[in-house]
Amino acid sequence: MSGHSKWSTIKRKKEKTDNARAKVFTKIGREIAVAVREGGPDPNGNSKLKDVIAKAKAANVPNDNIDRIIKKAAGDGDTTNYEEIVYEGYGPAGVAVVVEALTDNRNRTAGDVRHYFDKFGGNMGQSGSVMFMFTRQGNIVIEREDVDEDALMEAALEAGATDLITDDEDVFQVRTEPHDVGAVADALAQAGYTFVSAEAEYIPSTYTRIDDPDAIKGMGKMLEMFEENDDVQGVWHNWENESDYEG
Repeated sequence: MSGHSKWSTIKRKKEKTDNARAKVFTKIGREIAVAVREGGPDPNGNSKLKDVIAKAKAANVPNDNIDRIIKKAAGDGDTTNYEEIVYEGYGPAGVAVVVEALTDNRNRTAGDVRHYFDKFGGNMGQSGSVMFMFTRQGNIVIEREDVDEDALMEAALEAGATDLITDDEDVFQVRTEPHDVGAVADALAQAGYTFVSAEAEYIPSTYTRIDDPDAIKGMGKMLEMFEENDDVQGVWHNWENESDYEG
């Protein structure tokens, strides 16, 4: 869509990651622990764990940290039971928002999420209220600089990717089935590619533009609140001109 830049979103998140790396590591660590408990500590036999490891590496989580979390989870070092919950709602100007959480207290997290929606002029919806506008896909983001499109296309398809998105002037997006992110990322890494991000995402089919400056500010602040919440693992939306928010 014109005006929608995946890269602008990633840059903002990367800047926040650089400023709050410990929080990001903690969130990904929680995902790794849950994946280990559900499917075991071997990523070769646990596709969910392989996917989270790919996400962790793209976020520059050190391998030692990843190994330590896996061993701790496999050895019952942390017995907290986390529940995966997906919330849906609308932000200012009708922007559709999907929030993915891992929580040990459903009431606390639901209350926080509802508060963020309400605080900035949105509203939390029922299950299915916005999900019809999104598809769940693996998404591996690679900067365009010094990358040959044809070679990447060949490598991606050979690795099992479903598509290569080339409409962003700054990055390529390698799309996969939701649970193939880790396997495709491993193959591309072995072929010499590095990633900005690699994870399963909710990809919007349509986008909503915000023109009102106050609504732009409110939407940006709402996303920041979600991202700063310890229970929230990911936030996706169909805000077309997110790059207009300067923070």
